Amino acid sequence: MKYHESKNTSVDHMEKFYQEFSVIQSQRFDGLIITGAPVEKMAFEAIDYWQELQEIMNWSQTNCTSVLHICWGAQAGLYYHYGIDKVLYPSKLFGVFEQTVTHFHPLVRGFDDVFYTPHSRYTGIDEVQLAQAPLEILAAGVETGPSIFVSEDHKNVFLLGHFEYHTTTLNEEYLRDMERGLATALPQNYFAYDRLGGKITNRWRGHASLFFSNWINETYLRTPYDLSVKPTKEGYRIGSEPEGRVSINDD
Repeated sequence: MKYHESKNTSVDHMEKFYQEFSVIQSQRFDGLIITGAPVEKMAFEAIDYWQELQEIMNWSQTNCTSVLHICWGAQAGLYYHYGIDKVLYPSKLFGVFEQTVTHFHPLVRGFDDVFYTPHSRYTGIDEVQLAQAPLEILAAGVETGPSIFVSEDHKNVFLLGHFEYHTTTLNEEYLRDMERGLATALPQNYFAYDRLGGKITNRWRGHASLFFSNWINETYLRTPYDLSVKPTKEGYRIGSEPEGRVSINDD
């Protein structure tokens, strides 16, 4: 972000491996991932890079085939695109929670009816506003509420959980919170016998791999062979595709 100074990464590293949005905004991409950020208790408008992020989210609708929003990134996208507010929880939602597939979609192709996902957040979303938005809920849990949604045009994907977490990530987050003096409870359904240092069984790795593979595959199938092709109101129209690739308008 042009107007945000990273607190945890050196300037040299940022300049070597990252580019500002202005450098790439004339290009088109298969997919974009908007990740989380530890600012969920703050109002979106109070974040120093909110204006720039809004520009990126607006740009993504015409320059990216699919946009995957994760955790705070999902909340930011839901707020920007659909006006869905955040809801502050009484305490941190923290642990590995059971989820149920609620709607068939290519993104959950191959999923078991029940699966597990790590969650780590202080906020949820307004479910009344969610129900009124042009979104399909693909998965939900008793503790987490709706957790995976996709827009009706299939462009925007929202994931409130953390399929990308490694086995030990929740443990590392818990220890970090303890060092900061935060009143964070042990992550639920994570340590054996709910004891710090107990054996950790990764119950989300398989479905995580499947979800991201499904997203990459579906994005590839819907992306024009020539990325310079501009999307119409109905989506990309492709004159001819290489074998194995289909138009966004195909069934």
